[in-house]
Amino acid sequence: MKKGITIIIAVVSIALLWYFLVKPQDYQIRVVAKSNTGTINQALKAWNNTLPEASVRQLNNLDHIEQQIVSGDSTHIYNWNIIPITDSTSRLVVDIKDAEHSFSNKLKVPFYDTDFEKQSRKTVTDFIENLNAHRKEFKVTFMGVEYLPSTYCACVEHKTTQSIKAFGMMESYPFINSVIASNGIKVNGVPFIETTDWDMQNDSISFNFCYPIIKSDTLPIIKDLVYKEFIGKKSLKAVYNGNYMTSDRAWYTLLDYAEEKNIDIEKKPIEFFFNNPNMGGDALRWKAEIFMPLADQDE
Repeated sequence: MKKGITIIIAVVSIALLWYFLVKPQDYQIRVVAKSNTGTINQALKAWNNTLPEASVRQLNNLDHIEQQIVSGDSTHIYNWNIIPITDSTSRLVVDIKDAEHSFSNKLKVPFYDTDFEKQSRKTVTDFIENLNAHRKEFKVTFMGVEYLPSTYCACVEHKTTQSIKAFGMMESYPFINSVIASNGIKVNGVPFIETTDWDMQNDSISFNFCYPIIKSDTLPIIKDLVYKEFIGKKSLKAVYNGNYMTSDRAWYTLLDYAEEKNIDIEKKPIEFFFNNPNMGGDALRWKAEIFMPLADQDE
C-alpha cells in the first residue's frame, strides 16, 4: 500500500515539475486555416507589421514562426506551428507564453479563464480574420507543366524583399518603357521577372525585371540597363490573379505541388505580367503567369 502511494506521489511530483518548469507554453490554441503554409507564413509576417510593439522571426522552416507582442508589462511569445492538412488547408498550433508571468499563468489556466487566455484567443482570432480577408484578394490556379521559350531581353537588376518586389517593378516600368520608346526598340512579349536568388529564410530576393525585345546590333548602351538572353526551361505553371505585391503566393502553390509529387525544382520563380500595376484598377482582374523551373535540364 505504502509503495503504491509512494509511486503515485512520485508520478504526480514529476508531472508537476514538468508542467511548471519544463512545459514550454502556458497556453495552446489549435485552429484550422483555409490556406497553405507559404501563404500563412507571409500573411502572418505582414499582419505582424500592423501591430504596435510586435516582432516576428522565422525559425528554421516556413512552418515555424516566433512572434513577440508586448502587452502592458508583459511580453507574450507566440510560437506559430503550421501543419499542412491538404493543399489548401493547414492546422495552426499556437503555443503561447508570458515571459514574465509564466508560473502564475500555469497555476491559473486550468481553473480560470484568465485575461492572458482571452488576449491569446483574441490575437489568434484577429490573425485568422486577417488571413481570411487576404485570401479574398487573390486567386491562384495551378496549370501543370509548360515549356518556357527562350527570348532576348532588356533588364534592370533588383535586390529587395518579397513584400516590396512589386515596387521595384513599378519603378522600372517607366524607365524601360522610355528607353524602348525613345530608341525604337521592338518589344517581343510582356514584361517578366526572372528570380536569380531567393533566400526563403529572410524573404529576400534578387531578380531581373525584363522586357522581351528583338535583338539588334543598334541597341543603345544605357546605364542600369542590361541586355541578356533568357534561357527557357520546362517549368511548373500557375496563373495568379491579384495585386502583384502578393504574387509570391503562387510560388508556394508550386512549391507544395513539387513537394507532393516529389518533383525536383529550381527555387527561382519567373513571373510574366499582363497588366501594368501603375495603371491601377481592380487587382483581381490583373493576371500573371508564374513558373517554377524543373531542375536538371539540359540547356
